[in-house]
Amino acid sequence: MGWHVPPELLVAYEQGRLDPVRVMAVEAHVTRCTRCRESIPIDEDWLARGWASVLDTVDAPRLGVVERLLCRLGLPEHRARLLAATPALRASWLGATAAVLSFAVLAAYASGGVSSGLGSHAVLGFLAVAPVLPVLAVATAYGPRLDRLHEISDTTPLAGPALVLWRASAVLVVSIGMGALASVFLPAHGWLAVAWLLPALALCLASLALATVVPSQVTAPLLAVGWLVAVAAIGTRDERGDVFGGYAQIVYLLVALAASAVLAARRRRLDPGEPR
Repeated sequence: MGWHVPPELLVAYEQGRLDPVRVMAVEAHVTRCTRCRESIPIDEDWLARGWASVLDTVDAPRLGVVERLLCRLGLPEHRARLLAATPALRASWLGATAAVLSFAVLAAYASGGVSSGLGSHAVLGFLAVAPVLPVLAVATAYGPRLDRLHEISDTTPLAGPALVLWRASAVLVVSIGMGALASVFLPAHGWLAVAWLLPALALCLASLALATVVPSQVTAPLLAVGWLVAVAAIGTRDERGDVFGGYAQIVYLLVALAASAVLAARRRRLDPGEPR
């Protein structure tokens, strides 16, 4: 270089007496000038302690609540970290799910509880909404537009179909567990409290099976809307048994089995959110 930083300016830079503009100018120069860079004294001990602190933070970051819970359940730490970063396991999503389920249960009580057969329209509302929440959670478990760590997780050996299935399983267990807990507080018990489980499973598996062709962010909302429209159309005719009765449960089971077979055969194509 044809010029170098004056010694007095380097001393002021070392002592922290320069304004931000001059600091940036000096740093821009010393990154390219070996002579000026070597003129700045370096505290080797301070530098070693700083790098050690950075490495400790990177190599052993503090585990969150979800990560600690998953590790206690027997999952390796690296897999627990990937699952803990799942968008659908964030506090905002879990809070929204809890709020929807709580509203559905309160609506069932406000309507006077169960009158006959499969119950009031409010109870039907709970049975209609409960299967939708897991399928939406699965749809938001993975994808470049949803996951803040998508670029990082996409470069791991677990990326692709394996990560999608792990995250889908995690959010499915959590959302169905929250729905099962909410169903305990319905004004009616018995088989009615679990009549939504097979529809939820069928919708989730169908969404994952279709995600081998179309991104799940497209298929999941369509399935959810179609399900709600079908339940509303049949429920208005007071034929709720057609939606949650014994024959309907058999249909949901068959759909779940068929979707599982498709998913097993095309699992390598499973990468929701990515273009085909």
